[in-house]
Order: sequence, then structure tokens, then C-alpha cells
Amino acid sequence: MLENYLPIMVFIFLGIAFGIGPILIGYLLGPSKPYADKKSQFECGFPAFDDSRMYFNVRYYLVAILFILFDLEVAFVFPWAVVQSELGWFGFIAMSIFLLLLVVGFIFEWKKGALEWE
Repeated sequence: MLENYLPIMVFIFLGIAFGIGPILIGYLLGPSKPYADKKSQFECGFPAFDDSRMYFNVRYYLVAILFILFDLEVAFVFPWAVVQSELGWFGFIAMSIFLLLLVVGFIFEWKKGALEWE
């Protein structure tokens, strides 16, 4: 019974070793000469000039979430395109409804002004 799970356990062990191994090697063999400039916080190459808990506009997050949402939904079109000829009219109508809902959602967000920065 154990021989059935042995390849899985070896695979899990190797995955953990390949993930943690380079980190440990870098920590043990890498040079460590910390000083004040190295330990200071940088934001895009500039010293931090404000509190890290400052207010960010919600629109930034909204645009990012909408991008991810529409990007992932468009990813569903590619598998459909591969098997479209096998699905026939049912697949075509189902994907047309899906794309129609996607376009209606995009137009709704556009009209609400969710895609504008200012």
C-alpha cells in the first residue's frame, strides 16, 4: 500500500526542497553586511516620504479588479474556440450569451465611470 504513495511523497519532498533549498543556500552562503542605507525603506528607488498607511484612491483597486475579472473571463473564450466546431449551435449560442453578458457588464462599468482615473 505504501509503495503507491511513495512517488507522491518523493515528489512533494523534492518540490519543498527545490523551493526552500535556494533560499537556505542564499542565506547561508550570501554576504551579509547590513548598514543603515541597506535597511532603509525604498519606494521605486526613492526614500519613503510619507506614511506607509496613507490613503489610496479606491478607483485604483477597482480598475485592477475589473481588469482581472475581464481578463479571466476572456480566457474562457480560448478553450471554446478550440472545440467550437464540435459543440455546434448549442456551443455557439452559449458562448454568444456569455459574451453578451460580458459586454453588458463592461458597458455598465464604463457608463458608471469605473474605468476613469480622474
